Amino acid sequence: MVMWVFGYGSLIWKAGFNYDDRLFGFIKNYRRVFYQGSTDHRGTPEYPGRTVTLEPAEGEICWGAAYKISGKEDKETALTYLEVREKQYDQKAYVDFFTDPVASKPAISGVMVYVASPDKKLNPNYLGPASLEEIAKQIIHAEGPSGPNRDYLFQLEKALIQSGCEDKHVSDLANEVRRTLLESELARS
Repeated sequence: MVMWVFGYGSLIWKAGFNYDDRLFGFIKNYRRVFYQGSTDHRGTPEYPGRTVTLEPAEGEICWGAAYKISGKEDKETALTYLEVREKQYDQKAYVDFFTDPVASKPAISGVMVYVASPDKKLNPNYLGPASLEEIAKQIIHAEGPSGPNRDYLFQLEKALIQSGCEDKHVSDLANEVRRTLLESELARS
């Protein structure tokens, strides 16, 4: 039995597990948002970073990578790894994955994806919506064991561009972070 996993954040550029195939495509009726706090990778409990989660959004699409994992041992290893890596994401969903924007039928059904819900009882790290400026400021200052939060944002932006798609939320946020950093640099000189 084959397992498919959809990555829409750092999994796009860094899977961290063995896989048989990788397809770039999208899921429907979700959008990627920087609403999840990261206290274990891109921030600390004292100063959480911001990472992406999915938010239901009728008519929207979220581009990312789907990974096919076949062997029993590879599936077990990947799941064990993902349960640690994605431990701050409190839900798993099973979605349809598309590779062709005009297709009415999915390329793959039942693709597993980790989602951080907005329920603060189940997900104490959920930060929720904020202004672009507030999110950018938090990303600029946050750093965790996996590195600066801004690196996560810039790597996500680069991976999406290299894959031929744009995510307005990601590009607007990356541009705001660059603008704020440049202003800060100019103020110091």
